[in-house]
Amino acid sequence: MTDPRHTFELWGHEEAENVFRTALASGRLHHAWLISGPAGIGKATLAFRLARLLLNGEDPDSPAGRRITAATHGDLLEISRAVDEKKGRLRGEITAADVRPVQSFLHHTATEGGWRVVIVDGAEFLNRFAANALLKILEEPPPQAILLLTTASPGKLLPTIRSRCRALALSPVSDQDMRAILPDVSEDVLARAHGSPGRALFLAQDRDGAIAGFVAEILAGKALTAEMLPLIDRIARETEGFALLCDLLGEGLAERARSAARRGDLLLADSSARQCSELDTLKRQTDGFNLDKAQAIRQAVERAAGM
Repeated sequence: MTDPRHTFELWGHEEAENVFRTALASGRLHHAWLISGPAGIGKATLAFRLARLLLNGEDPDSPAGRRITAATHGDLLEISRAVDEKKGRLRGEITAADVRPVQSFLHHTATEGGWRVVIVDGAEFLNRFAANALLKILEEPPPQAILLLTTASPGKLLPTIRSRCRALALSPVSDQDMRAILPDVSEDVLARAHGSPGRALFLAQDRDGAIAGFVAEILAGKALTAEMLPLIDRIARETEGFALLCDLLGEGLAERARSAARRGDLLLADSSARQCSELDTLKRQTDGFNLDKAQAIRQAVERAAGM
């Protein structure tokens, strides 16, 4: 997907945008907004679109528009997970040090005499200290300042943060819009993306369907065999292979838990939900400590195939 800062077209979220525009036009714009929805659905794209609206940068060729694109606009601050230079990937959390610049930014006079806008992209990654620091800002917001928080997991945020934000929950993008956005992506992948363009592109990285097929076998109860090891090694070597496997396996376990609960099979529902949680922990530990991905995949498969 294109960097949200460089994206000027928004698909499927006109209703959410209109809610914000109406509040702005009324003169009663809430100081903090929580934009929620699945990963890849367009939360950050909407946040930057709203920032452009506030900062007179909707025209990408205008002076303000160019500054926003170039990340040089003095009245826009983006907070997100920083890159761990040693590991070459995003850190697992947003720290208090990442949030600290917000306080001084919001208490300076706007460079262009209007709004000051802070985007916190991925607010679910705020650690405890960062969350508390942000909460203090939300409790005493300065005038002419707007905070736009995005999250794929609003339940992971402090209730006190959620309560101080106006909610904007994004709905899945329609099938028609998904096909227009991603004409080269297969119908099967679009169906499994659940209305999220970013997720569709993520799933499309499994070009030959090998990972999806492997996960389907595991969820069907097939035990780990020696014949599977070359495929596991291949998945571990691929850039997004481990993440794809964990995503598909986690989705399958979550659906198993939901289906079992609907049937009244609470034992299976509880077991599947626990496996899903264990898989999430395994993924975070593997990524966080740079553990052997092939070994982690084998552990995930052994746990899931035990059903």
